[in-house]
Amino acid sequence: MSDTSARAFLDKLFTAAVAAAHPSTCLPPVLPPAPAKGRLILLAAGKAAGSMLEVAEQHYLDAGLDPARLAGIGVARHGYGRPTRRLEMVEAGHPVPDAAGLAGAQKAIDLAASATADDLVLVLLSGGASANWIAPAHGVDLDDKRSLTRALLRSGANITEINTVRKHLSRIKGGRLAALSQPARVVTLAISDVPGDDPAVIGSGPTVPDPSTLADARAVLARYTIEPPASIAAALQDAANESPKPGDAAFANAAYHLIARPVDSFIATERLVREAGLEPILLGDNLEGEAREVAAAQATRARELKAAGKRAVLLSGGELTVTMRGQGRGGPNQEFALALAVALDGAAGIYAVAGDTDGTDGGGGDATDPAGAYVVPDTLARARAAGLDPAAFLANNDSTGFFEPLGDLLTPGPTCTNVNDFRAVFIDS
Repeated sequence: MSDTSARAFLDKLFTAAVAAAHPSTCLPPVLPPAPAKGRLILLAAGKAAGSMLEVAEQHYLDAGLDPARLAGIGVARHGYGRPTRRLEMVEAGHPVPDAAGLAGAQKAIDLAASATADDLVLVLLSGGASANWIAPAHGVDLDDKRSLTRALLRSGANITEINTVRKHLSRIKGGRLAALSQPARVVTLAISDVPGDDPAVIGSGPTVPDPSTLADARAVLARYTIEPPASIAAALQDAANESPKPGDAAFANAAYHLIARPVDSFIATERLVREAGLEPILLGDNLEGEAREVAAAQATRARELKAAGKRAVLLSGGELTVTMRGQGRGGPNQEFALALAVALDGAAGIYAVAGDTDGTDGGGGDATDPAGAYVVPDTLARARAAGLDPAAFLANNDSTGFFEPLGDLLTPGPTCTNVNDFRAVFIDS
């Protein structure tokens, strides 16, 4: 297979993974009936918030719901908003929160707090909500939360650890939105972007019990030697910031449903791989670990399959991490691709794509950031011909800087969904 054909095939797999998790596909069949009386309050947050709010609003209005009984707001990452007919759509910072997210979260809190027993609070949740719904605990300001977020992102902490800290510094995360919504019925429809699909981790679990504790949050900071601002250190010692736990009355009238998971995207891509006459090998939809270490292991596996004469595709998802030691640009998927290229060292007949299904991978939070990168057998040869030292770029965590001049970045733009990383390594023996 030519490099062009292989890359087109990998594009097809990535597109299928995204489509399987898009709200236009997975949301309409599971939307609950509007309440018999009272209001339907739609609260959406995360990278899929724009498309989820758009789909849900259209569904209820087209079904004849009186617009006067519809309220709500969506908060999505900058560039991920979608047009709505009546409800407010806010674009806010991610992964580092900003003032727009602060204002949007406060409006969501106010709507939830206004809910009555006749109302239905429908929470449309997706990955990215932790940054988009930013409502600092009392005594903590936005700048302190931003500083802590940057430190956590650079530390190599995984998403569960990061969200453990976030949940104890918030007035909306860690089950607090459900508590605010009482006595209304609360239904959460969530798109998972976390390994293991744990509702307490997706979007920092605003409508579910939180099993983690203040002590756990302090332990995360200690583990990664992060010295927090004084206001955050004080907040993590304040018992008033403990989150509601399993069995709390706040969840007596709350239901939670996962409507799209990473595994659903891999089911769709496995079907395409088989149709192409190849063997799909799913390494897991929940891989974690350092991007460069996972890449090295998958390069070894790909070489073994190649030596055995196999025609196969290694598929994997999850959320890899990058411990920042350099000053470059990029995210876990691009770093995985660069480390994979180095480990493969031009091995013939092995191609790969690694991308975040939300359309952006790391970077500075701009919607135009790349989603990931491609690897082909001549990646390193073209780089060296252009005077690019792959090892130096890897050491500087500058995967974007490496792939950009080669034209090998994956740039789909905002996909308005998010089921985390998608990686495919194609062995064409």
